[in-house]
Amino acid sequence: MGDRLRMAVGVMGNATSVLLYAVPILTFTRIIRKKSTEEFSCVPYIIALANCLFYTWYGLPVVSHNWENLPLVTINGLGILLEFSFIFIYFWFASDRRQKMKVFVSVTCVIIGFSIPAIISALAFHDHHHRKVFIGSVGLLVSTTMYGSPLVVMKQVILTKSVEFMPFYLSFFSFLASSCWMAYGVLSHDLFLAAPNLVGCPLGILQLMLYCKYRKRGIIKEPSKWDLEKNDEKSKQLQLMTNDGINGKN
Repeated sequence: MGDRLRMAVGVMGNATSVLLYAVPILTFTRIIRKKSTEEFSCVPYIIALANCLFYTWYGLPVVSHNWENLPLVTINGLGILLEFSFIFIYFWFASDRRQKMKVFVSVTCVIIGFSIPAIISALAFHDHHHRKVFIGSVGLLVSTTMYGSPLVVMKQVILTKSVEFMPFYLSFFSFLASSCWMAYGVLSHDLFLAAPNLVGCPLGILQLMLYCKYRKRGIIKEPSKWDLEKNDEKSKQLQLMTNDGINGKN
């Protein structure tokens, strides 16, 4: 019964995480359409990539016992693919050369920073327990940083009093995913899975509170073609009425 419940929560965690990873598609559709990264930050996606790399490795049989953490492998494997795609799009449309170099250096550091602990865990430790403690400790640090990375965006929201660059669904599904994975970690008696989500849940709630506070402020929508056509028609009608009034007086 315990294993079934744990697996069910793991499936729920996978579902909410898929939605969480899919939310930035809207952001990057906008970046592609405008051919500009605007004020969006690439930091959360780079840190999310690091988190996916470590927890995919943590869930593989090299570190965990057999396939006990299969839900981790499936969702974080998908996360690696999506995060690489998002980072590539951001790099491609970044207008500033210095910004591109920053992204390239950051991703390179993440890959090197993952590869070294992964190799050490595989070669230096000869049992699953010590491998889990080693990779789990590094993953715990990275995951806590990932959940803390939205603080950069939250600061921008407070300063600008606008939630334009903090999408609601990103905050909402981040909270749901954190809740599910915290429950999965508790049911698995795994501190390295539960602990970072103890940080993620309160931060998710804080983001939602900020969104509720600033959601009606500072959001400027671009006029659509239909709106422009309606405005033109209204201007023409107003001009005709004005001319008729002048002619009537004459």
